[in-house]
Amino acid sequence: MRTLLSVAALAAFCAAPAFAGTPLPYMPPATQGIAPDRLHRVDSFVEQAIQRNDYLGAVVLVLRNGKVVDYNAYGHRDLARSEPLQRDAIFRIYSMSKTVTAVAILMLMEEGKLLLDDPVSKYLPEFADARVFVAGTAAVPETRPPKMPITIRQLLTHTPGFASYGDRSLPVNQIFDSALLFQASDLDVFSKRLARVPLAHEPGAEFHYDGTATVVAGRIVEVVSGLRFDAFLHKRLFRPLQMADTGFIVPPAKRRRIVDMTTSDAGGRLSAVAPGRIAPAGELQNPYFSGAGGLYSTAGDYARFAQMLLNGGQLDGVQILGRKSVEMMMANHLSHLSPPTHEFSPAEGFGLGGSVVLDVARRARLGSVGQFGWSGAASTYYTIDPKENLVALLMMQHLPSGKPSDPPKLNVKFFNLVYQSLIK
Repeated sequence: MRTLLSVAALAAFCAAPAFAGTPLPYMPPATQGIAPDRLHRVDSFVEQAIQRNDYLGAVVLVLRNGKVVDYNAYGHRDLARSEPLQRDAIFRIYSMSKTVTAVAILMLMEEGKLLLDDPVSKYLPEFADARVFVAGTAAVPETRPPKMPITIRQLLTHTPGFASYGDRSLPVNQIFDSALLFQASDLDVFSKRLARVPLAHEPGAEFHYDGTATVVAGRIVEVVSGLRFDAFLHKRLFRPLQMADTGFIVPPAKRRRIVDMTTSDAGGRLSAVAPGRIAPAGELQNPYFSGAGGLYSTAGDYARFAQMLLNGGQLDGVQILGRKSVEMMMANHLSHLSPPTHEFSPAEGFGLGGSVVLDVARRARLGSVGQFGWSGAASTYYTIDPKENLVALLMMQHLPSGKPSDPPKLNVKFFNLVYQSLIK
């Protein structure tokens, strides 16, 4: 089932100002350099995946030149398939939260309250005595001081050295796991527990993707701003950008819009996620406010956030960041590594809170050098392309099981189909 705009609704949509659920004004694709028949391939592809029962439902949103050219919902909100999915459906966006956290840090940088290469210990003194694991056992580790302190930039680029990756039987990883970070009651407790764990490598020396560092970045926002992390985001980012459905908790009155989370059983059929694997719908997803993966949002809300970045930090007269801060955010911050790429692609570097395309040919996907974006663990994806003045989002709610029975991921073909529709 596909939820579309009727002719009458489309006319109203075109005329209406932006509001919650309507990210920006609509314009016909052809007026924005997009071939309508080619753009229809995007919709057909997603619709067919839903009809095959690969996924329960999806919301597609594409913007060009700041105008909505495609905004459709497919399938159902619930596993019982009694409710068609609507465009204002609420999703757990998981790691797409990281880009939001990076923006919060940059806002404070622009106010002169911090620098990206400041030591984390300047704001969180518990990290002043950080150590690097050298040898020994989990019970009796041998450590030494790092050559350089952990910096705020390293938190946002997944290079600080926290032992959150690799073989969990290694002594340093055992120490990390025994710290029970993810049971911390708040960001302060999380940070202080982490600071007692030795690093697995020198700060800045390697890229290893994980949420731990971004959680610490959220704590820095709290300390520097004087506001609890969720309050800072609401006051300084979500409310000014009219992101009315984005936050760490969904109010009870809106929870009927949250999409059911699915996974795949052994036979490849969509099934409910096992009890206890995720938080109840609408509730805090961690005991603390996780800037690494704790946010709920809608396609419309996140499109406003992405368009703000594409516009150089402003939207509808609201200036969130300066243009140069956004440019730096979307630059590759792994240029000191060899190769200067992240662990998931030899053609992508990493900016502040998202990946950066470095080599389109090597990547073997349609796109542009400088294209920026990321994804969430439950099959949510976004991209921002400054060269093409393009934003595209694909929002679903499916946790892969890690088995051969998982449905094929849609993101690569989805973005290829978006790009092939560009004719000007």
